[in-house]
Amino acid sequence: MKPHFEGACLCGKLRYTIAAAPSYACHCHCRSCQRAAGAPFVTWATFPAAAFAVTGGALAEFHSSRGVTRGHCAGCGTTLTYEHVGRPGEIDVTVASLAEPARITPRSHIWVDDKLPWLVLNDDLPQFLQKVTAP
Repeated sequence: MKPHFEGACLCGKLRYTIAAAPSYACHCHCRSCQRAAGAPFVTWATFPAAAFAVTGGALAEFHSSRGVTRGHCAGCGTTLTYEHVGRPGEIDVTVASLAEPARITPRSHIWVDDKLPWLVLNDDLPQFLQKVTAP
């Protein structure tokens, strides 16, 4: 049986399913994610794009930078997805939007050169100054 994940936005109008296991999960500290989510960092899980399906509502998209498309709920604004042209066939999904976010375990911190100075990282996860390519 394939892994199955479900998730939704804050207002619950946009719902999705994922019929695959994540290939990677990380905490992203880049300035773009900070601004998109209004948070010090965003925890993402990477899945095959073909396994992601919107089951309720419609995913609104915003091209936040060259080659990057971010998906969100048009109603409540919840950040849900991230796609980059340099990683075709993959979609990143915000772990906190999953119905069971504890099923995903982040494996690293990325873009820590953009980390806010008052945020202290005291876990044992690897820290990368920029992006990391999943093994």
